[in-house]
Amino acid sequence: MSNVPAIQLNDGSHIPQLGFGVYQVKPDETAGAVKQALDIGYRHIDTAEMYQNEKGVGQGVRDSGLDRREVYVTSKLNNGFHKPDDARRAFDQTLKALEFDYVDLFLIHWPLPTLYDGDFVSTWKTLEEFKKDGRARSIGVSNFQTAHLARLAAESDTVPAVNQIEVHPYFTNEEVRAYGAEHNILTEAWSPIAQGAVLDDPVVERIAAATGKSPAQVVLRWHIERGDIVFPKSVTPQRIKENFAIFDFELGDDDIDALSALDKGEAGRTGPNPDTFDYVPS
Repeated sequence: MSNVPAIQLNDGSHIPQLGFGVYQVKPDETAGAVKQALDIGYRHIDTAEMYQNEKGVGQGVRDSGLDRREVYVTSKLNNGFHKPDDARRAFDQTLKALEFDYVDLFLIHWPLPTLYDGDFVSTWKTLEEFKKDGRARSIGVSNFQTAHLARLAAESDTVPAVNQIEVHPYFTNEEVRAYGAEHNILTEAWSPIAQGAVLDDPVVERIAAATGKSPAQVVLRWHIERGDIVFPKSVTPQRIKENFAIFDFELGDDDIDALSALDKGEAGRTGPNPDTFDYVPS
């Protein structure tokens, strides 16, 4: 049913390159949106403890009628639970909310280098426990900069399977992507269309007109051809379908280069800087 490529992670498992994100999807709308996405053909759902909609994700998977093994589900550790015992309790709660025995991928959501004495290594070693006991099939990180990744490499035994970071044409985040490529860490791109900011860019509009695709489809295809894993979010059925329909065309090298040239560096970042972000939900 799904024509989405599956990419091999450094632990030997595979992840669908296109997924469905539920960031800012209301808890009472999540199950329906997830079921819609799965009915269309998505087989990868990205959630997080911080989103407060894990329960809806689990319900949407069950409502789809698909076997649990057919759906790749990611969640992430909330920022207030970096201490090992807190992380263990939080992970137990994730499985309880989803009503799953395991998640396919579990991430540290933010490094929080200014909190907890900057100790995200003990948090990472706790995630290693979840992988060892099979309740997290793969583990990774989110919003980690190169210095954070280098510290994990120096102080732990497991290379993150993925690093989920902000990436889009206005903020290509090449330094972090390059580090990941060098160390066999796949890049997952959040905010893939810069919260919509890139969609009315003249370059994006020109390529969309030439390909007969929407601006969003063009930008998502740019991610796919660069090798990023991407999971756009929408609760609109037509938009969910549109975001999935990106495998029947290709961009030329000139188009990819033109989109990449839109990079604005740090000025293009739409979210917090991971080097200073220390938010903990109340």
